[in-house]
Amino acid sequence: MTYTDILVGHDGGTTTITINRPEVLNALRTETIGELTDAFTRADADPTVGVVVLRGAGERAFCVGGDQKVMVSALDRAGWLRLAGSLRDLFAAVRRCGKPVIAAVQGWCIGGGHELHCFCDLTIASASARFGQVGARVGGAPIFNTRLLPRLVGEKRAREILFLCDTYTADQAREIGLVNKVVPDDQLDAAVDAMCRDLLAKSPTVLRALKLGVNVDDVLSDAYLPLMVDSLAGFFGSPEQREATTAYAQKRQPDFSPYRSAP
Repeated sequence: MTYTDILVGHDGGTTTITINRPEVLNALRTETIGELTDAFTRADADPTVGVVVLRGAGERAFCVGGDQKVMVSALDRAGWLRLAGSLRDLFAAVRRCGKPVIAAVQGWCIGGGHELHCFCDLTIASASARFGQVGARVGGAPIFNTRLLPRLVGEKRAREILFLCDTYTADQAREIGLVNKVVPDDQLDAAVDAMCRDLLAKSPTVLRALKLGVNVDDVLSDAYLPLMVDSLAGFFGSPEQREATTAYAQKRQPDFSPYRSAP
């Protein structure tokens, strides 16, 4: 399979999938999402693969979510419904992959990139990494993390992350349960390699069963998710959403005051 937006490498029993768009901080576009889904599906089906590592190219970002210029700013109702479906397929491919998936995070891990790392089984972060959700500020909608994030960090903290759109250091992320391990920036590769070797020494059948057990209450099968997707469809392409994306592009605070009243 030839990819344009990602790189896939194999070393022993480890497959490394790299989002290869460093010029836009590894932001996701339609092609990126489809390629990632395909790569995870192939890794799951490959009997020689025991561990999957997901990372971003370059040193500035793991992933900053949807590409504002080519995807988010142009979304309308139909585009949102297609995007939500493709993101669900990607998160399902990560979550349901029978191999442990490690997110190796350096730099920014924001928005859809933050959702992506949350759906990985384990996260190792470099000390300079930064985490957070920004949907309510920039006109996005991290609906899948409304179901998963409370399970990771608790309901009150999840509301804080989703509502306030603050950013968190790697150490703060570890303290609240978003990250398993934090290492100095120059030790990230070594720490990931060590965890891969550790996992490859474990029974693959048992690991698959353990992952299945942890995921038995599948957040992606939640009956509320389709309702949430549909309820937001009218938001995309609306003046309110365009104000958010325009303000982001102009590097100013959006003015949501005209949209406070219920429709």
